[in-house]
Amino acid sequence: MTDITLYQFPISHYCEKVRWALDLKGLDYKTCNLIPGFHVKTIGKLSRSTALPLLVKGDQIIQGSAAILDYLDRLQPNPPLVQGSEAELQQIQHWESRLDTEAGTAVRVFAYHYLLDRPDILVPWLTTGSPAYKRWLFRLLFPKVAQVMRKKMRINAANADVARQTVEACLGEISEIYHSGRYLAGDHFSRADLTAAALFSPLFMPAGYGIDWGNTRRLPTAMLAWMDKHQSDLNELAGIYERYRHLNAQDVT
Repeated sequence: MTDITLYQFPISHYCEKVRWALDLKGLDYKTCNLIPGFHVKTIGKLSRSTALPLLVKGDQIIQGSAAILDYLDRLQPNPPLVQGSEAELQQIQHWESRLDTEAGTAVRVFAYHYLLDRPDILVPWLTTGSPAYKRWLFRLLFPKVAQVMRKKMRINAANADVARQTVEACLGEISEIYHSGRYLAGDHFSRADLTAAALFSPLFMPAGYGIDWGNTRRLPTAMLAWMDKHQSDLNELAGIYERYRHLNAQDVT
C-alpha cells in the first residue's frame, strides 16, 4: 500500500504537473480529489495554507508544485527532472519560475473568464472524482462559488485580456523553441518542459489528463476561436505532452 497521497483538484494544471512527475518517476500514490471551496476543511487540517497541490508522505507535508517536484527528485532521483550544465540548470529554474508565476496563472484567468459562465461545462470538470451528493451540492451553489472565484482570482474582462497577451507571448516563444527541435533547457527533456506542457494543457485538453473533456466544440465561442487560431503553437506543446506524459523511469532517454 502506498504512503503517498496527493491532495488535488483534478482540473488543476498545477496538480497535473505533480501527477506527471509522480508517474514519470514510477512512484505509487493515491489521490484525494477535492472540490474548490469544499476543500478548505480537509486541507485546513494539514496546513495553514489551503493551496493545492499538497502531497503527504508519512509525516512529510509538501505544498506547491515546485516544492513537490524538488521533494520527488530527492525521494526518487531517477529519472532526474533537473540535470545538465550550470547554465542549463539556471535555464530550467528560470523557465519553471516564469511558467509558474506568469503563464500558469494567466492560463487560469483566461480560461475561467469564459468557463465560469458555462457551468454546464465547468461544473463536471471541477467535481471530477467526487461523490454524487457533493457534485449535486456544488452545482446548486455554483453561482455563489463563481462570484468568489472571480473576486479571489481577479477575473474580469480587462484582466482576462492581459492574461491572453501573457499566454500568447509565452506560448509563441515556447512554440518557436520546440519547432526548432530544441528543448527549453539544453538538449533533453526536463522539468521545465514538463511544467510548460502541464500548465498549457488545459488549452489543448489532452487525453490522459484525467478529465472527461467531452465535446470541446461546445466551448465558449470566443475561447474556441482563440484555441483554433493558436492551434499550431498549441500542437508543439501537445507533442511534448504526448511524447513524455506516459513514460516511466525506464523509458526516459
